[in-house]
Amino acid sequence: MKPRWHIMKCREIIEVLEQYYPKSAALSWDNVGLLIGSREKEVRKIFVALDITDETLEEAVLAGADMMITHHPMLFSAVKKITADDFIGRRIIRLIQEDIAYYAMHTNFDVKGMADLNAEALDLKDCTVLDETGVDEDGNPEGIGRAGMLEHEMELSEFASYVKERLGLTGVLVYGGTKEKISRAAVSGGSGKSMVPAALAKGVQVLVTGDIDYHTAIDAAAQGLCIVDAGHYGTESMFIGYMKQRLGELFPEIEVETARIRQPFIIY
Repeated sequence: MKPRWHIMKCREIIEVLEQYYPKSAALSWDNVGLLIGSREKEVRKIFVALDITDETLEEAVLAGADMMITHHPMLFSAVKKITADDFIGRRIIRLIQEDIAYYAMHTNFDVKGMADLNAEALDLKDCTVLDETGVDEDGNPEGIGRAGMLEHEMELSEFASYVKERLGLTGVLVYGGTKEKISRAAVSGGSGKSMVPAALAKGVQVLVTGDIDYHTAIDAAAQGLCIVDAGHYGTESMFIGYMKQRLGELFPEIEVETARIRQPFIIY
C-alpha cells in the first residue's frame, strides 16, 4: 500500500522555508534557523507552536512529530551546560531523546510574514512599514509592523472592541481617552515597546501591540499616541494557523499538526 505521507529531509524543508523567510531578514540580535537536530533527519510530520513549552513539547511528542517549528526561539543566549537541572536543559534533552528537529523563525518571519498578517487581521488600508529594517529583493522598504488607515473612523473604545473581536481575545488594555477619534493605526505583533517612537513618527493615533509597560504607555498617551495592548501571545498566535496553512501549501505530502491556541495566563 502506498504510504499516505511523503518523507522529506529536514534540510529540504528548511531550504524552501528560507526562500520565503530568509534568515538574512532577521534582526542582528536574533537566533533563528535550525537550533537542535540534524539536517538529514527524515520528516513525515511537522508540529507548529508559538513557543516550545513543556506543554507544546509534550503535544509534539504525542503527535509523533519529527520536526517542531516555532516562532520564538527557545535558545537566545549561549548555553554553557545542558542538564536536567533546569527547564531549558530538560527540553533540549527531550528533543534529542525523541529525535525531533527544532527550527525557529522569529524576526525574519516578523518582517516577511507577521507584519502583514497583523495588518490584514485589523483590515488596515494603504499600509506602510512601521519600522524599516532593510529593503527587499526589489528594493522596497521592509521591516517590523505596519501603519495604515481604518476603513472608517471610530472612537478608541470602539476600536478596542474591534481589536478584541478581530484577534479573538477576551480583553485588551487601553491607554488614552476612550472618546479619542481613531482613523490611522499602527500594529506590531509581540513586544512593541520599542515601536512607540516609530508610531509617533508615522503620525498614527493608536498603536496595537503587546508587552507595553506602564510608564511607556502613559508617556505615549501624553504625546498623543493611544495604546491598545493586546498581549504578546494575542498579537502573534496567528502564526500557528498561518504556518499550518503555509506548510500545507509548500509541502502537501507532509503531515502538519499544531499546538492548541490558548492564552498562557488566566485573569481572575
